[in-house]
Order: sequence, then C-alpha cells, then structure tokens
Amino acid sequence: MSAQVVLAGAQPLFRKEVLRFWKVAFQTVAAPVLTAVMYLLIFGHVLEDKVRVYESVSYTRFLIPGLVMMSVLQNAFANSSSSLIQSKITGNLVFLLVTPLSPAAWFLAYTGAAVVRGLAVGAGVMLATAWFAPPGLANLGWVIVFGFLGSAMMGALGVIAGLWAEKFDQLAAFQNFIVMPMTFLSGVFYSVHSLPGMWHAVSHLNPFFYMIDGFRHGFFGVSDVSPWLSLAVVGTAFVAVTGIALALLRSGYKLRH
Repeated sequence: MSAQVVLAGAQPLFRKEVLRFWKVAFQTVAAPVLTAVMYLLIFGHVLEDKVRVYESVSYTRFLIPGLVMMSVLQNAFANSSSSLIQSKITGNLVFLLVTPLSPAAWFLAYTGAAVVRGLAVGAGVMLATAWFAPPGLANLGWVIVFGFLGSAMMGALGVIAGLWAEKFDQLAAFQNFIVMPMTFLSGVFYSVHSLPGMWHAVSHLNPFFYMIDGFRHGFFGVSDVSPWLSLAVVGTAFVAVTGIALALLRSGYKLRH
C-alpha cells in the first residue's frame, strides 16, 4: 500500500482524534498546564536557593524544560491510550474495524493526534511557566527533535497500552506503575549526577531520562549526557515501540473481542 493511500486513510481518523480532545480542551490541555505551574511554584519556591545544577542556571530555570517535557510525554500517552480503551468499552470501535483502514493508517492517526495534544500541552506549559523565569534557548533544533520524538514515542506506547487494556483499571495501572514512575525518575526535578551510584546507573537505563535531558540541552546547551547519545537512545526506543504497536495492530490484538 502506497504512502499516499495510507495518509489519505489516516487523515479523517486523525482529524476525529484531534477534535475529540480539543472539544474538552479545558480538561485535556488547560488542566495539565495548571498542574505543571503548581509543580513549578512549589518546587521552585522551596528549592530555588538550595539546589544549583548548572552554573549560571537557576533551579527554577532548570525545572521548566523538565516540566514541559514531562507534560508532553504524559499527555501524548494519555491521548492515544484513552481513546482506544474508550472505543473498546463503548463498542464504537466496530465502526473503525469495518473500514478499509490499514494498520499503518491507524497508527499514524492515533500517534499523530497524540503528538498534537502533547505538543499543545507542552507549548501551554512553556508559555505559562516562562513568565516566572525565561529558560532561554541555546539550540531550537534539539528542542524540536526531542519534543517530536518524545511525544511520538509516548503516543505509540499509548496505542500499545490501549490495545492491551480491557478496562480502565488496567490502563490506570499501566500509567501509574510504568509511565508515571519512569517520568518522575527521569531527572525532571533533579540532575541524575546528584544520585548515589546504583540509582545513577539505573537512571541511565530509563529512556525517559534521555528524552528530558536532550530536550533540556536545547535550552541551556549543557546536559548530563551528550545530546547525540540521547538522540540515539530515544530514536531506538521509538523504532522499537513503533514496531510493536504496528505488529499488534496488524494482528488485530484484542480489537475483535
């Protein structure tokens, strides 16, 4: 199937998915922005004079890119996973199953909409928090690359979780016991260099760490590891998650039950 046919098939489903979250933007976009601002106010106020990660970078400035990326990742995952589980539970997924959409079209639509929501929330967090302490911008290219790759990977992971889960409890468990801990333990609120030996090594096994560290490099020009290493890890993780999601879609995994 040609790329043009796949894109043509994905377009209406992508539009439907974007409209789905945009119609409740107060809940899907504004609420995460408010949550990030609260994190900034609390952690920034308490730790501003006690923590210094990089020279000439205040803790509040250090915190902002991490909060932006954390919001991008969590909301990209939530968009694709919640859409699939809702469609499965309400039974309206059958209307998609009778269409001639290819697995690639499904993947592009769900992941593409997840990227849009993730980046929309990230932009909102950036605008709301930059008022407190503008983080600066050292390299826009790294910001764009990691913002897009991170949201796309989490959108693909959301597809996997949405296909696997059969009820909201299972999806909540996936998010609370996998996505949330990996996000919070990725260096959003601290530098991994401040961790003791074992936890420092464990942090480097977390792909979320490389997403946030590479994204932060785009603002300050410094990071805990090379942005090229971060790009290699995130790119490999994205390819792996994409392959799994497409394989599940092709097999019809839990779609026809």
